[in-house]
Amino acid sequence: MNYRETLDWMFAQLPMYQRDGASAYKVDLHNTIKLAAYLGNPETKFKSIHVAGTNGKGSSSHMLASVLQEAGYKVGLYTSPHLKDFRERIRINGNEIPEQYVVDFVSTYKSYFEVNQLSFFEMTVGMAFLYFATSKVDIAIIEVGLGGRLDSTNIIIPEVSVITNIGMDHVKFLGNTLTKIAGEKAGIIKKNVPVIIGRTTPETKKVFTEKAKKCNSDLHFAIEYDGQMYSSDLLGVYQKENIRTVLQTILILQRQGWKINEPAISRGLTKVVVNTGLLGRWQIIHKEPKVICDTAHNKDGLTKVLEQLLEEKYDCLHIVLGMVNDKDLDSVMSLFPKEAQYYFSKPDIPRGLDAKKLKKKALEYNLFGEEYGTVKEAYEAALQVATKRDVVYVGGSTFVVAEII
Repeated sequence: MNYRETLDWMFAQLPMYQRDGASAYKVDLHNTIKLAAYLGNPETKFKSIHVAGTNGKGSSSHMLASVLQEAGYKVGLYTSPHLKDFRERIRINGNEIPEQYVVDFVSTYKSYFEVNQLSFFEMTVGMAFLYFATSKVDIAIIEVGLGGRLDSTNIIIPEVSVITNIGMDHVKFLGNTLTKIAGEKAGIIKKNVPVIIGRTTPETKKVFTEKAKKCNSDLHFAIEYDGQMYSSDLLGVYQKENIRTVLQTILILQRQGWKINEPAISRGLTKVVVNTGLLGRWQIIHKEPKVICDTAHNKDGLTKVLEQLLEEKYDCLHIVLGMVNDKDLDSVMSLFPKEAQYYFSKPDIPRGLDAKKLKKKALEYNLFGEEYGTVKEAYEAALQVATKRDVVYVGGSTFVVAEII
């Protein structure tokens, strides 16, 4: 199989959560543990940092990778989902895993995957861990896919564990309260491994405190960081919170003996996009009209993004909007501004919410606009109407952003 055929085969296996939703969610780590053993337990052959959270875990992972690269380390980075190409998920010093490695890995272990019915995500985690081990990375930043406790990445023993924040998302799988969701995220806390927590609430702080005590893990909160603050090339206002969490994490790494000086921190935070290829976080892709895209897709993330959007100067605001069908629409539709022209569309995945249904729900909140057959059609319609002094925002789903970047 060539690269494209290999990806087609991977995508055709047991459902992939990002594409298909609930049917892809598994409730134990048995397959991952078994695969890791079959591969020679590559996760034990490199240092790592484990990053979980409802929002901000991707940005935080990329920031940490960029800083560590600037400090002179060979850094692996595992994130999900990808926007344009599968290989975005697995990088070393910003370089995507080679196509040939993907082809060879699947070809070598294909019969094992088929016999054991591994999911797309389990295969991908195994591929990433083996690639990092054989490439002899100094450290790898591993982003949790979904939740924490039962996520396929949760077989590593990291240098530090990081939990950015807790919000109401994926409630079908993680629980319908902040306490329950925090309990799932706290599942990445390991015995005697320090843990850094970003934003908390009284109920989530209690969960993390109890779990850290049980694991004899030193517990640190981002709010405790009182050192120098830095700016970043990631322009979202919400990144300030992520930067503080990253800086607190770096402080703990320094105490552990990792050599990360001030210039590396400064350079790393201002070169995240260049060093790691991060896309879709308050990304400006056109100037006249100004086009902003952001992958925020739940109440917590959209609240901050839309607050920043309304601070933009424009004559008219155009919003190209699409979502997936397992989101709580009522929790997010009330956040969107009524004084905007909407262009409703369906992301091109099975989980994509029908544009007609999205438009109908939007009308309940006095959000008016037209529906389009594809994201591209919706985006092009917005560009045709918008003047140079207008702003076009594209979002609601990672998959909407992926189609226009």
